Amino acid sequence: MSKPLLIAKSIAKNQTFDLHLLSDWANRHGCITGATGTGKSVTLQVLAQSFSDIGVPVFMADVKGDLSGMAQAGQLTPKMQQRLDLLNIDAPSWKACPVTFWDVFGKQGHPVRATISDLGPLLLGRMLNLNETQEGVLQLAFKIADDHGLLLLDVKDLRAMLQYLGDNASEFQTEYGNISAASIGAIQRALLAMGEQGGDEFFGEPMLNLDDMMQTDTSGRGFINILAADQLLQSPRLYSTFLLWMLSELYENLPEVGDVEQPKMVFFFDEAHLLFDEAPKVLLQKIEQVVRLIRSKGVGVYFVTQNPLDIPDTVLGQLGNRVQHALRAYTPRDQKAVQAAAETFRPNPELDTAAVISELGVGEALISFLDEKGRPNIVQRGFIVPPASQIGAITPEQRKEVMANSIVAGVYEKAIDRESAYEKIKGRVAQNPANSQPQAPSSNSQQPPMDTGAWGRSAGNSADSKTSSSGRDATTVGSTESAGGGLAGTFGDMFGNLFGGSRIRRKDNVAETMVKSAVRTIGSQVGREIIRGVLGSILKKR
Repeated sequence: MSKPLLIAKSIAKNQTFDLHLLSDWANRHGCITGATGTGKSVTLQVLAQSFSDIGVPVFMADVKGDLSGMAQAGQLTPKMQQRLDLLNIDAPSWKACPVTFWDVFGKQGHPVRATISDLGPLLLGRMLNLNETQEGVLQLAFKIADDHGLLLLDVKDLRAMLQYLGDNASEFQTEYGNISAASIGAIQRALLAMGEQGGDEFFGEPMLNLDDMMQTDTSGRGFINILAADQLLQSPRLYSTFLLWMLSELYENLPEVGDVEQPKMVFFFDEAHLLFDEAPKVLLQKIEQVVRLIRSKGVGVYFVTQNPLDIPDTVLGQLGNRVQHALRAYTPRDQKAVQAAAETFRPNPELDTAAVISELGVGEALISFLDEKGRPNIVQRGFIVPPASQIGAITPEQRKEVMANSIVAGVYEKAIDRESAYEKIKGRVAQNPANSQPQAPSSNSQQPPMDTGAWGRSAGNSADSKTSSSGRDATTVGSTESAGGGLAGTFGDMFGNLFGGSRIRRKDNVAETMVKSAVRTIGSQVGREIIRGVLGSILKKR
């Protein structure tokens, strides 16, 4: 059964009526748009608390720090009283929400990590801002690591893998394709730059288990997972890639549930324009696919940004629930943006949508939710209702107390560094240093598993080839010595001396001198030309 969530109230002809978001249509996604300072954060807070009250877990990024107040109960203020009087409603039952704080850097929340392998080359290439050629080399690195059972868990694993590929590019070229040293260097520099921005702390283990975010408290309320993003936002690509990775993880791991009475989880993507800025076509296609299909997994995605034009049309067309706060039209470009935003709503004959967008005050919005049949309602002008939790940031002491009592306290704080690509590659280099002469393995020695295929060609295979060629040389010398004099003896003399034989030299006769002279001629450039000429004439006759 659908549950109506009160989000705003509309005032028309001295009457007020409620604007509800229906829970069974909440996974049809939505967007919250508007200029800075128009009330988007409070709208986000009201929506998140409404979902939590009906048992739906929520994830959101706190880019300004003020959403942390949801962990504390709200209180009546003069401005709050004015809003209550305007809407003619009673004060809400002040209460805190069940909150879990997360932080990529592990300072303002529990650490959140992902492995290099789990992120994959596409998202990692986006994070590192690689071009097409560099992304191709990165994909080769992942492929070779997978083929040889090498775990890429953290940045040092990937750096070691890239260095190994660069040092042994010729060994992999025939099987995997060209590996450009310039591309290897570019990726390494990008990894260094990302590390200076704090990216090293994001990669590693224990990796985030999304089940830890999809929890309810003892009262049946869904946990609100708040990611501290004020520092993370200084690295826009890391921020957007991390949120997209989380969205992809939900899509890949959750089962199909179809239409449900309420979402399994709601995901708020704040500063959504960072996700689409300069995104390559292949990434935009992936985003569109995830947004379109994740609905059937019971996940609702809500994009929060300043202007709906920040969102590509292919994605915007899938956002059925919309809240539009004020847009300021100071320039001709802004006026076009306002007109475009107005045209995305279902028209209301009694409302000039384009004119109203510029007139909205703080906490006012144009609202259109899906009705009971999944159709967009006509746009209405409404006032966002006050949240029951605190508006504004909490103190560091309050944050520490919430973290200490969290259901995941102590689970992610200690990083784990198990054996992976870095340790295996460095171990091989230590066993076979480049400046030492490789030793031929004995016939009954066992090669380690990683010496098969391309990984063993630089050491094991070269040693084997030396052993076999030496064996052939010894056989050749022995056969020539046993052949006695004559022409065979002459070749035995020459090749025996060449490979260190100790035969006693004697004076050459005329025939032997001519043969030796011919051999020396064949070894010269003139001789090679003569041979090519002879062979050419023979082939022509044939």
